Amino acid sequence: MNSMKPQLNVDLHCHSTVSDGVFAPDVLARRAHANGVDVWALTDHDEVGGIALARQTAQELGMQFLTGVEISVTWANKTVHIVGINFDETNADLLAGLQRTRSGRQQRAEEIAAGLAKVGIPNCYEGALKYVGNPDLISRSHFARYLVEIGIRPDVSSVFKSYLADGLPGFVPHRWASLSDAVAWITGAGGVAIIAHPGRYDLSPLAFDALFTEFKSLGGTGIEVVTGSHTPDQYEEYARVALQYGFAASRGSDFHAPDDHSPDLGQIPPLPKELTPVWSEILNSVSVP
Repeated sequence: MNSMKPQLNVDLHCHSTVSDGVFAPDVLARRAHANGVDVWALTDHDEVGGIALARQTAQELGMQFLTGVEISVTWANKTVHIVGINFDETNADLLAGLQRTRSGRQQRAEEIAAGLAKVGIPNCYEGALKYVGNPDLISRSHFARYLVEIGIRPDVSSVFKSYLADGLPGFVPHRWASLSDAVAWITGAGGVAIIAHPGRYDLSPLAFDALFTEFKSLGGTGIEVVTGSHTPDQYEEYARVALQYGFAASRGSDFHAPDDHSPDLGQIPPLPKELTPVWSEILNSVSVP
């Protein structure tokens, strides 16, 4: 009999203070456990520095932990995110690649602040720094929290829509890793590569086909289907995509903070039953509490 249990609550996408979340890795682990998560991964942006504490706390709680990361990729002049899970976080090529990807964030942040100053919102760089746990990973989310704090918009989502998305005053493009590099770093470290929240990307049907096809040819394994960044209609849409391209399916809240109007850890629907969970082979090879 297959050891997988459909009732497993699996959350393979969230962020701590090591990148742009508001809770430390151990606090996140306890929150995930309290919310009934059985299998959990911490996937900070371009950084694996929180994994040791996250793993230790998850193990103390009896919760299955998988290593994770979310790598920023520039593909066809768009930013795409690739989640890696179940890899060796000490792999030298992975660590060097992530370091290169993180570089340049400070200059980008200063340019974001300059753009916001031009539309009458000064001192945003200093304001964003208050929310930064890791200065190497200052991001648009930190700026968004500051703009909420000073009353520019009521929540993070509306800040992005008004100031930080492509073409708006606080948007500054950045050249991230290539798709081929990101997948190679993850798979070279023994992990599984997954396209994060595909429904968020502004791509034509032809471009989506090119992305999925190239990703699979490079060794990519799965796509997120049920995620806090998708609508219920997109759950169904990307379930069809997973079946069409032969991808395994992943599930993750993409949790950053309790006030971001996104689902809490573990508080998202299960994957559609016709899909192959990306974690099925992984968990068949390890013990599940």
